[in-house]
Amino acid sequence: PCDFNRRQFLKYTGAAGAAAMAATLSTDDVAQAASVTPLPVGTPILVIVTLYGGNDGLNTVVPYLDPAYLSNRPDMSLDASQVLPLSDGLSLNGTMTGFQSLWAANKLAIVLGTSYPNPNLSHFSSMAIWQTASPVEEISSGWIGRYLDGLPHDPYRAIGIDSTLTPLLAGNNRVGSMVPVGGLNVPWGTLATQFEVLARTSGQDTKLVADAAGSIADLFALSSILTPVLKNAPPTSGSPLAQQLDVVATMITGNVPTRVYSVSLSGFDTHADELSQQNVLVGQLSDAIMAFLTQVGTTPRADDVVVMVYSEFGRRVQANGGEGTDHGTSAPVFVAGNRVAGGFYGEQPSLTQLVQGDLAVVVDFRDVYASMLEDVLDTDAGKILNNWKTKLDLIKPVA
Repeated sequence: PCDFNRRQFLKYTGAAGAAAMAATLSTDDVAQAASVTPLPVGTPILVIVTLYGGNDGLNTVVPYLDPAYLSNRPDMSLDASQVLPLSDGLSLNGTMTGFQSLWAANKLAIVLGTSYPNPNLSHFSSMAIWQTASPVEEISSGWIGRYLDGLPHDPYRAIGIDSTLTPLLAGNNRVGSMVPVGGLNVPWGTLATQFEVLARTSGQDTKLVADAAGSIADLFALSSILTPVLKNAPPTSGSPLAQQLDVVATMITGNVPTRVYSVSLSGFDTHADELSQQNVLVGQLSDAIMAFLTQVGTTPRADDVVVMVYSEFGRRVQANGGEGTDHGTSAPVFVAGNRVAGGFYGEQPSLTQLVQGDLAVVVDFRDVYASMLEDVLDTDAGKILNNWKTKLDLIKPVA
């Protein structure tokens, strides 16, 4: 193969392309990190689950006794035989038996009516607001990315299970890393040697060039850590979310030094034929999280893990003409784990006293985020959330 130097590489690929490599870790990388700098048992870990498409909160946490629910959805409401009753006239979708078990064990918090002021009904814009935690000012950094900005560089501190970087993990100066479900094969042999040359820094480098070189170094360092952890893991199966959480569980129990994980499940834009589609998806969500927490619960990490589930918005109260629902506003956020103070938070928005035809916002999502930052990640929420002052007490103090 032809020989080339780092500046030529950056000229032909662009510094941004090289920098993006910092966001991908191989299994070798993660395994090495777990061996060299294992995360001490007792360190809290946050797992963030993003539901893409706008999950219908009313058919997830179901007000099945409310006449307005039934009358607004005559062909797509869930009746008493299709739900799992909780309390206060609310129930879980009948497919969510895992969440029912967590609720009964007081390990599931359901934050009702959650959104932000003046909700945006665009998928892209609303997801950007949730991931940046900035409902008023449009900014480019994710709230977990800003958490990373305040810490020393460490490519293992936050990891997403996907092949592309989620904006959630992108800060102004730091980014999280990404691990594909199937692992990453980094270059080897002569090509690997040439990439190692590209990763060497020089006093003549501009900051952008140095960052690009550092990203290549991070890539190879991460690959030497992750592979040993994941190579002996059982084959993943089940839903896409279950597969991602299998990888997360393996990394957590393998002592990878990661404080935040990001996973996702898509398909929630249910404009038509909602019941068949959403019932499957929320069942997959419930099953995957229950299996994940059960797996971690048999290890010394049982009390370390907190899972938070959100979507960019809920759906409208009234069904549309296609036995589906259109973009709405507030919906439940779920928080699960051994340290979670289970129960309802906020209150179910009225289905008759609507705001411009949509559910009112009862809880600002930043109150949930502040709890995750302060009580799980031991970080001043105000510094991350633009001086936000309030939070929910979702997490039990360490005994």
